[in-house]
Amino acid sequence: MDTPAKPITIGAVLFPGFEILDVYGPLEMFGMLGERARITMLAERPGPVRTLAGPAGLADASLAETGDLDVLLVPGGMGTRREVGNAAFIGELARLCARAGRVASVCTGSALLARAGVLDGRRATSNKRAFAWVRSQGPAVDWVPRARWVEDGRFFTASGVSAGIDMSLGLIASIFGRQASLEIATWAEYEWHEDSGWDPFASLNGLA
Repeated sequence: MDTPAKPITIGAVLFPGFEILDVYGPLEMFGMLGERARITMLAERPGPVRTLAGPAGLADASLAETGDLDVLLVPGGMGTRREVGNAAFIGELARLCARAGRVASVCTGSALLARAGVLDGRRATSNKRAFAWVRSQGPAVDWVPRARWVEDGRFFTASGVSAGIDMSLGLIASIFGRQASLEIATWAEYEWHEDSGWDPFASLNGLA
């Protein structure tokens, strides 16, 4: 596997009501790449963006002023219920997806990607508690009810909240190799569910 010659660029999308771990769990994994990765926080407008739990994240740049990215990360959270109807936001998301090397979503972030039309004809998954609602946002998507995360080409979609950490390690492995992800998981003292099909929560929520 060829290691990128320059640092990869990662853009994490923020919107009011995003889930904290959906963003900062994966970014902790990417951050452990050190000089091999550069992370930018994005939103409709630069500045503080309130999380679902209350504390604000800080967006460095607007979606509109952002160009090509190696990885676009889209979180979930209750705020997705509003953003699926935000045409301007969804339009910018579709544009960035078209220009990103890889696109990743966590939890109900896949509903935003579905509304942007970028998952049509692709396999994807989402939070199992919200699976019916997410599926309604993209009837042309091949939704996978039992999966920790799903990789389909350059698109990676994770199940609920903590699954984003497992997915991000899988994504890192696709760029830098499995050993890099194993080292990161060890540094983080994290037990990586490397099997993307591991999913006890599907059965708990009556999906499989």
